[in-house]
Amino acid sequence: MTEGQVLDIARDAIYTIIICAAPMLIISLVVGLIISIFQTVTSIQEQTLTFVPKIIAVFVGMMIFGSWILTNLSEFMTNLWSNFSVYLGG
Repeated sequence: MTEGQVLDIARDAIYTIIICAAPMLIISLVVGLIISIFQTVTSIQEQTLTFVPKIIAVFVGMMIFGSWILTNLSEFMTNLWSNFSVYLGG
C-alpha cells in the first residue's frame, strides 16, 4: 500500500465525515441563531434555553437525513472494502 493510497483513503474519509455531519451542524447553527435572536429581542439571557430546541431540531434532522447519511457511509465502506485487494498489493 503506497502513501498515495493512504492519502486518498484519508481524504475520502474526511470528505465523507464532513458531508455526513454538515446537515446536523447547519440545523444546529440555524436553530441556535434563531434562539439567540429571540433571546436578544426578549432580553431573556438563560444559558440553558438553547439546549432543548437544538436537541429536538437535531433529532428531527436525523430522522430526515438519517437514511441519506447511512447511504453515504455505506457507499464509502463498500468502496473501501471492494478495493481491499488493491490496497494489499494483490
